Amino acid sequence: MHVFILVAGVFTGAQVWEETARRLVAAGGEAHAVPLTGVDTARPAPAERVGLETHIEDVIAAIDAVDPASGREIVLVGHDYGIHPVLGAADRRAGRVARVVYLDCGMPRNGVPALAAVPDQALRAQLAERAAAGERAGVLAPPARGEWERWGSTAGLGEAALERLTALAAPQPLGTLLQPLRLAGPVAAVPVSGVLCTRNGAGIDAVQRLVDFGDPALAALTRPQVTFFELPTGHWPMLSCPAGLAEVLLRAASGAGHRLRAPGDDAPLPAHLRPFPWDVPELPRDRRDHVDLYVPDGEGPRPAVVFVHGGPVPAGARPGPREWPTLVGYARLAAAEGLVGATVEHRLHDITDYERAAEDVAAGVELVRADPRVDADRIALWFFSGGGLLATDWLARPPAWLRCLAAAYPVLAPLPVWGMAGSRFHPARAVAGAGGLPVVLLRAGLESPEIAATVEAFVAAAGAGAARLELVDVPRGHHGFETLDAPEETRPAMRRAMRSVVAHLTG
Repeated sequence: MHVFILVAGVFTGAQVWEETARRLVAAGGEAHAVPLTGVDTARPAPAERVGLETHIEDVIAAIDAVDPASGREIVLVGHDYGIHPVLGAADRRAGRVARVVYLDCGMPRNGVPALAAVPDQALRAQLAERAAAGERAGVLAPPARGEWERWGSTAGLGEAALERLTALAAPQPLGTLLQPLRLAGPVAAVPVSGVLCTRNGAGIDAVQRLVDFGDPALAALTRPQVTFFELPTGHWPMLSCPAGLAEVLLRAASGAGHRLRAPGDDAPLPAHLRPFPWDVPELPRDRRDHVDLYVPDGEGPRPAVVFVHGGPVPAGARPGPREWPTLVGYARLAAAEGLVGATVEHRLHDITDYERAAEDVAAGVELVRADPRVDADRIALWFFSGGGLLATDWLARPPAWLRCLAAAYPVLAPLPVWGMAGSRFHPARAVAGAGGLPVVLLRAGLESPEIAATVEAFVAAAGAGAARLELVDVPRGHHGFETLDAPEETRPAMRRAMRSVVAHLTG
């Protein structure tokens, strides 16, 4: 059997692991929750003396306390911030560690502090300012009972569990978040498992899609010693579903779990590269900077539809979004209707990139409008997936030349895990200012609950504000239904949406 060494996330100490640890022990394993210096009451220390290195030493001490002669393999489990000291310790004791489990956390990199993983973007910026001003010895106060969503989804936490989380919370020494993680390299050889809490963000399918984009930085996730699990809960599974978490940890320790598919000739074609479900004219692209134009033959100028891809998409993704069959297919479909179809490639590579992506889209739209083959006074915008947040400015203050806005399976409010509370990129709020702008919304009936909730909020706000909203449903459609679902399920809705956009542009 195994020895599980459990390391808690920000503001939380060893006590949050109690129920999970009991279940691991009942299954025949050993479980040790590491008291972290300056956080746990068992190890008090002045904040100015506590940094990430302090917590790495705490984890190393827990590893060294396991008798090598026992024959039991050590599994290090890091939740949230806890993955940083776990990786630091595993790097220095790689020969003693059988597996590292990433529990609902990011992938820390050498030389990068845990501050980079703070989910709330505004708070992260504030902490960076404090660090730049030389303030490294203070503490970050724990959230109040109603503030935990800034750090992760509380889905699955009942009232009692949320009260307990709040009662156990402790200030986090700033040094633990500001001190860079230093890795010499041995940890790279240690097998790993990732546990994704799907109510807090992405599941395995979403990670597979990121790998399929072809970003070399994610290639390591496809190694045979890397496995993945899902838990249908929020960010604190040790409190919301300790039994399920214990079961997953036991399976991870045994080497079980889902393995990601590496891109290659023998792998199935990734969803974003599958054929568009429509025979469209093979019009050539006319590339202008970050915009591709598909112009039908004949006299102009013509109205145009500008298609805006979703994301985030890794910067290293090849081919780029404007060469994906879905985006090209829609642009050519618009051209078949007598319009100019245009695709804009923007730099939404991370959740923090919405501002510059919005600038890219605005510049792309102006480039399209400036083309002499385009009627600059008859433009439609069509957003997809995570690009839906980029519709915000156009809804809030629609220019006179914007005749229609469409969106397919969009994200229409920031997801909780994105840390964008207070962000201006919030279409569900902005739609109140849309006035008479027609909005065509393609809804996927099998959308993920988290994204579907943003769509429902948008529809409710549009109704309250008397927006001109047309709903086009794909009842058995998934997110990205064009290449995932049967054409007979998707084509009628796609045709209806396109015809509606055409009517608004030409009527």
